[in-house]
This record gives sequence, C-alpha cells and structure tokens, in this order.
Amino acid sequence: MKPATVEVIVVTWNSAEVLPGLLDSLEQGLQGVQWRLTVADNASADGTLTLLQERIPGARIVRTGYNAGYAAAINAALAGLEPRTAVLVLNPDIRLSPGCVAAMLPHLDRPGTGIVVPRLHGESGALTHSLRREPAVLRAIGEAVLGNRRAGRWSLLGETITAGAAYRAATTVDWATGAALLISWDCLRDCGPWDESFFLYSEETEYALRARDLGHRTRLAPDAHAVHLEGDSEVSPRLWTLLTLNKVRLFHRRNSAAASAVFWAAMLLREGSRALLGQERSRRAAAALLSPARLRTRPTADNLV
Repeated sequence: MKPATVEVIVVTWNSAEVLPGLLDSLEQGLQGVQWRLTVADNASADGTLTLLQERIPGARIVRTGYNAGYAAAINAALAGLEPRTAVLVLNPDIRLSPGCVAAMLPHLDRPGTGIVVPRLHGESGALTHSLRREPAVLRAIGEAVLGNRRAGRWSLLGETITAGAAYRAATTVDWATGAALLISWDCLRDCGPWDESFFLYSEETEYALRARDLGHRTRLAPDAHAVHLEGDSEVSPRLWTLLTLNKVRLFHRRNSAAASAVFWAAMLLREGSRALLGQERSRRAAAALLSPARLRTRPTADNLV
C-alpha cells in the first residue's frame, strides 16, 4: 500500500527559540508517513530561516514578506500545492509524540470527518483543554459567571470542554484550538482559503465551523499525543485583547444583531469583572470592547495595541 502523503505546514514569526524543538520531533512524530515540510515565514528577523535551512535543508520556504498573520501565512503555504492525502498545520511550539500523525490519519477516513486533532498536553504533562463547543450567548454568560473550567462541565454553559472523559474518546467537536490540525484535502478544497481578516485568533474557529457547515467535522484522535508549550495570549495583555475582540467579531458574523449584542455584554462582564480583580489583560480587553472603533478595525501587525 502506498504510504500516506502529508504536507506539513508551519507558520513562523521570530520563532528561532521554539522551532528547534518542533523540528526535532517531526521524524518520530511522522514515523511511517511520507511527508514534506513547508514553512510559511512572516518576515522573521531572528534567524528562524537560517536555523531551518541548517536543520532541514530540503524544506520548502514560503516568504510572505511581512507579518501577514496566521491565516494569510497558511494560505500562502497552500498556494500551488499539489493534492495530497492531508495537510498538517502546526504551531512552532508543538512537539509531536512518536507515531502521532500515523495515529491521526485513520480518524481522517471516518465519514464526515475533515479535521483531526491530537490530544494536547502542556510541558508538565497536564491535559490541555483544547476541545471547544460553538460560541453561544449562554456559554459566554456561563464562562463569565462560573469561569471556563467550571462552566465547561456542562454543554449549555461552557465553550471549553473540560470533562476529562471527552479526551479519551474519538469524538467530534465543533472546533479545537489550532495548534495542530490534520486537514483532509477534500475539506481544504470545499472550504477554500482561510479567513485572513482575524490576523491571529479565531481564524481556526471560523475555519472549523465553516468546515462543519459544509459537512466536515472536527474529530479528536485520543491515541495521538502532542505537547503544546504555553501560549503568549495567557500572559500578554495585547494578545489577550485581540483574542477577546476576535471572538466578538466572529460571533457577530454568524449570528443576529440582537444575539451579538448580548454576547458582547457577556464578554464585557467577563473581562470587566476580572479587571476589577486586578488583571491587566482584562482591563485592556474591557477597554477595547467599549471602543466601537476597535471592534470595527481589522487587526494587523501595526494596530495590535
């Protein structure tokens, strides 16, 4: 039988510090799979591409020429690709466990599946709650009042799926965090380009929900494991603000004006209440939510303030 062929796409921007760990994990993580590496680089200035060429000389490099954002870099990497079994999109701070991708591929063959994700863990080995339900008004209110971890125990009240049992079964979900996504060629063909208007955050949500609407569900492969290093959004007020605004922008696109207003209010409640507790990232996010101009402005590398 001809081995599966996977195009591995990694988006980089000044990633020299974290990229070596990913590159070191690719050979064992893709064991038994025929693969090629494409790196879409958003004008790194820290030696990322020099490091890449030293480690994997045959890697295909796509230069966007500027900090174009995550979705734009993925689209640049996909442009001109010949059809393959699947495309594996990875953050540079992912480390694949041995046999990870070979364990993901059979799940991609299950009817109605267009995207497969591995079970993610942090550096400490703790499970990462990477599975998500579709954003909804009641879920936004539930997370604002109860917090993500407690609200996530109930499907009506939480977007983040926090029940441990959900990560031990090959289940379908509305979407999952975009650090490691195995996408079928049929799904890529039907969905078309990624939405570049988000710059960073919510683009994977929009893509997975659009794929689901077209009949391509997101499925967890519980027997496939990967490590995801801690994200900058957890500590950076600037990135947390962008994440919050993009959640509101995406919800508005998919829902009525009335529902969007209530969703916005729930997000403001969440960030405002946490700002009162002294969280700087929430103070910045709440201020941005109160600015109609910030909500209307398409994010770019130059206006992430």
